[in-house]
Amino acid sequence: MRESQAVEARPYHHGDLSRGLIDAARRLLEAEGPNALSLRAVAREAGVSPAAPYHHFKDKGELLDAVAQEGWMMLDQAMVESKAKAAPKDQLTSLGIAYVCFARENPALYRVMYDAARDKEALPDEGEDSAYCQVRDTMIEMGADPDNAVELELTTTAAWCAAHGLAEMAGFKQFDHLKETLGGEKAFLYAVLNHVGLFQGDHRR
Repeated sequence: MRESQAVEARPYHHGDLSRGLIDAARRLLEAEGPNALSLRAVAREAGVSPAAPYHHFKDKGELLDAVAQEGWMMLDQAMVESKAKAAPKDQLTSLGIAYVCFARENPALYRVMYDAARDKEALPDEGEDSAYCQVRDTMIEMGADPDNAVELELTTTAAWCAAHGLAEMAGFKQFDHLKETLGGEKAFLYAVLNHVGLFQGDHRR
């Protein structure tokens, strides 16, 4: 029996029950994967009655949306902290490394974040500290033209896709020799992200 299932019922107040349910869902998610999530399972994990989650979430999909939103907030904060520690010339790369590390450390949550965002009109980008806005604004700080909306969006999307692709592939064993040569995982991430942009060509052809 998982330790968390053996915990006695927690006396949540109505105001923090939603928070408790999201935390419980995240624990289940990382331990057992999305298929293990149900409102009943989350209620059991949180130590509340099976009916309690329905006061906050109408179904599993709504709960997963809340968990995904929590994930985006965590990613935002990780990227803020990483950029703050980096030298100006390395800030964009530091955002990419923070993104990849977050994805690697929270694989199930990361999947839920993108599953929830797939059918939305845009990725969560509310506030200047959102992950997307941090990348976009750092691009502007590096010289991107803020008045050329299409070019700025393409540039930001390219950087985002580079980090997303690296997050998907960084764990492949085929790259172990590069990690060893370069001095470890983060050195490998840094080197890969700093080689993005080498492809040039005439897109009109």
